[in-house]
Formats: sequence, structure tokens, C-alpha cells
Amino acid sequence: MSISDIKIYQLEDGKTEINVQLDKETVWLSLNQMVELFKRDKSVISRHISNVFNENELLQDSVVAKYATTASDGKTYQVDYYNLDVIISVGYRIKSKQGTQFRIWANSVLKEYLTKGYALNEKRLSKQNEQLKQLQESVKILGNVLNFKVLTNDESIGLLKIISDYAYALDILDQYDYQRLEIKNTFGKETYRLSYEEAMKQIMIAKKAYGKSSLFGNEKDDSFRSSISTIYQTFDGEDLYPSIEEKAANLLYFITKNHSFSDGNKRIAAFLFLYFLDKNGILFDSKGNKRIADNTLVALTLMIAVSKPNDKDTMAKVIVNLINRNN
Repeated sequence: MSISDIKIYQLEDGKTEINVQLDKETVWLSLNQMVELFKRDKSVISRHISNVFNENELLQDSVVAKYATTASDGKTYQVDYYNLDVIISVGYRIKSKQGTQFRIWANSVLKEYLTKGYALNEKRLSKQNEQLKQLQESVKILGNVLNFKVLTNDESIGLLKIISDYAYALDILDQYDYQRLEIKNTFGKETYRLSYEEAMKQIMIAKKAYGKSSLFGNEKDDSFRSSISTIYQTFDGEDLYPSIEEKAANLLYFITKNHSFSDGNKRIAAFLFLYFLDKNGILFDSKGNKRIADNTLVALTLMIAVSKPNDKDTMAKVIVNLINRNN
């Protein structure tokens, strides 16, 4: 028998206290505790218990449990404990006032015990459902990628890595706060601020490496400038995206989704995402390894490209949890 909780019941004399065991949605007392409760000889209590079983009022196997108890001699013995049904039956047989008072007290304690247990389980279930929903949303986005195009082996590996890393992030977050997927453990505010002019300068440098296409990096409208400025938006004096990771995640998202250029939108988004992380000193971990693998970045950019607008927050959380201090 495993005991989940112990309550102390005090008799009317104010001197006698009984440690009442709570387990399996009932209370348990040993023979000696029942003697103490009812103020009757052990032989009387023992006889009443035997009669309860002999008369088939209760089934012994369902109301009696073994519990290891340390006796006064220091040795540990397996002692029979009887649940509330037995205690009530004995109380009625000896017409004990103490038994009636104990029954009223025990029922009130059980009600509180079960209510708290239900509330705790409800909270845990709600948390698990929220986490499952987050993971399901990510899987759904991955499914959209598969419908969008046939993936190469490298891209497929990247998608699988996102799932495994994201599941790991969920597990870590669950251990920390028992809540739901959220942005935590980031590197804090950025030390480098990316400007539109600097971004365009870097795009022109990258253009030389991507075939010198006249369409690569050719702006169609002002949406790219907007993508840069949006990650630095504030409300009531506070950054909407306060950490490096949040700014980087939304930079990748906005550039990918806005299609600001005639060609190279995904490559530019991924390139500036890495550039931003590097300039803020978190592209590599303490061992010199990239925080996000190349194939993962490719897959992540594809996920953003085919995601729906209402997936934005989920995508941002996934990206942050792939590049924060936990990785």
C-alpha cells in the first residue's frame, strides 16, 4: 500500500491525535488506531471487524491493505489497515459518538482531498493539451510543406530535425514551468541593430555569390524596408520583440512571407537571419557549432513560405526554441 498523504485527526479530549492515511480516495486506520478512536478494547474492535467480513457486509480484499509500520521496538512490520467503509461499519456496530464524529470529519477531508486532486489533474491535462496542440500545429505546417513540393533527402532530414528539436524544446519547457510552449531563456536584447541600408549592402555582396542575376535582390516595393523596421517596433516604450532570437525569428518570417524581391526571397531571408545572429554573437554556441544546421534552416524557411498567416506565432516560437540558450 502506498500512502499519498497523511492527516492528523484530534479527538474531543484535545490530547489524542491519530495519523490518518489518505490513499485511493479513502482513509485508512490500523486496528490499534481504531481502538484509540472508539475507546474500546482491541478484542471488541477485532470482533466487530471479523463480523463485518463474516456477514459479507464488505469484501475483505477490497477494504483491507498492508502497510509497513515501524513498531516501538524499532522493527518494521506489515500491518493491516482498514478503509473508511470498515471504520464506519464498526462505528455503527458499537454506536460510538466518536465514530460518528470521525465519519463526518473524514468525509469532509475526503471531499477536500478529491477536489484538490481533480483540480490538479485538470490543470495538468489542460497543460498537456496545450502542448499537444502546439506540436500538432507544427506537424500540420510540415504537412503543408510536403504538399507544396517534393523534398530532397537533405530537406527531409531538416524537417525531421525540426520535429525532434521542437519536441525536445517542449520537454525542457515542460520541466521548467509546467505551462505551455513559450519564449524563454533567450540571450536578451540585441547589441547590433540591423538597418535597411546595411541589409541592402549585404544583399548586394551576396548577389555576387548567387549568379549575379539581375532579378536577385531587386525590390518590387517598400515591403523589405518594412520587414526591417517591424522587428524594432515598440509599444508603450517596450520592444514588441525584446530578444535577439525573437527579432531574428520575425526577420526570417517577414522577409520570407513579404516576397519583397523579384528573385531570391528565401535565400535573402535565410542569409540575413544568419547575418543578424552572427552580428549579435549567437550564431555559434560555446563549442563553435552552428546553433541551427544548414538543412534545418532550409526546411524552416520552406515551412514559413507555405505556412498560413495565423501560424506566425507558432513559427516564431519554433525558431526561438531552436536557437535559444537551450541549444
